Amino acid sequence: MRQRPRVLIVVTLAETGGAQTYVASLLPALVEQFDVVVAAHGPGPLLESAQRAGARPVALEHVRRPLSPWRDLRGLLELIALFRRERPDIVHTNSSKAGVLGRLAAALSGVSIRIFTVHGWAFAAHGGVAAALYLWAERMMRPLTTVTICVAESERASGVATRACDPKRTTVIRNGVDASAPVPIRADGRVPTVVAVGRLQRPKDPLTLVRALRRLPAGFSAVIVGDGPERAALEAEIRRLGLEGAIVLAGGRDDVRDALARADVFVLSSTSEGLPLSILEAMAVGLPVVGSSVGGVPEAVEDGVTGLLVPPRDPVRLAAALERLLADPALRRRLGSNGRERVLQRFSLEACQQAHVAVYRRELARRRRAASP
Repeated sequence: MRQRPRVLIVVTLAETGGAQTYVASLLPALVEQFDVVVAAHGPGPLLESAQRAGARPVALEHVRRPLSPWRDLRGLLELIALFRRERPDIVHTNSSKAGVLGRLAAALSGVSIRIFTVHGWAFAAHGGVAAALYLWAERMMRPLTTVTICVAESERASGVATRACDPKRTTVIRNGVDASAPVPIRADGRVPTVVAVGRLQRPKDPLTLVRALRRLPAGFSAVIVGDGPERAALEAEIRRLGLEGAIVLAGGRDDVRDALARADVFVLSSTSEGLPLSILEAMAVGLPVVGSSVGGVPEAVEDGVTGLLVPPRDPVRLAAALERLLADPALRRRLGSNGRERVLQRFSLEACQQAHVAVYRRELARRRRAASP
């Protein structure tokens, strides 16, 4: 008989991304109190991070991101087999595909505590038929969900308004980051650098970013950290706009913090978000942020205080905000300093970790009370 409750965390893919970083950041605190298993598909750093933290990694074969009825059925059966073998006390799902398949498989396997973290609602990130399918799926999963965790108040409001989650069983735990390292010194008088971090695909909208950079006057450089299916289209657009000398596509990197430390402005051009960890990490190292006013971004970036907010899909407004910061080192320092202070006050990694532990403990206690005669 095991001595500690078992938590099985499911993420669709093991690649670099916000949901994966979120899970990896929780693990050091979780493994101290729980027997933790992390399951995800494909290559990527998440399963390696799980092993280093003391959790058991499990590689999934059939759980994939694209919608595919036959493969999704196989993914569901794969998760049912995993849950019956591991017999977790808690299943905690992350990302849309794993969120749907994982909650359904947990219910069919008799797992009584089924938690889902929303890193941005999929129905808000897509359009047309895909959006309708994702919303329908979330409504179907709502009765099977013990707790929905939203990373921003805006995500909770959106989920409640669309009936994707039960307001009585939905809580907000804001993302947190480690801000203990000192802020790097950024000297004036050098060519300022803009940095963006994110997977090159919807909803990050890297094409709008590149088109905004084309409008800036000469005298800047830009680094886009991340990879993904839109890389070829992005490379073609950079060539078409003649920006090969100004923009570096750095690909996926393990040293994101170093890229942030060498930059002067952080930019996020997404059309949909939860509460991006990339923004919090940038603020933690004293970078001012230019971000799309979507999802939970305004909960971290206060316009004119910790950064500048612009409408999504608007390269003209995005370029104007970037130009304002690139031209004013004093403004960059002021907004960057305010942003770091906000992270220290409101987005502590320790507070985020302990809030998750508290949710787990609360639900385990409820289950014990329900099982007692």
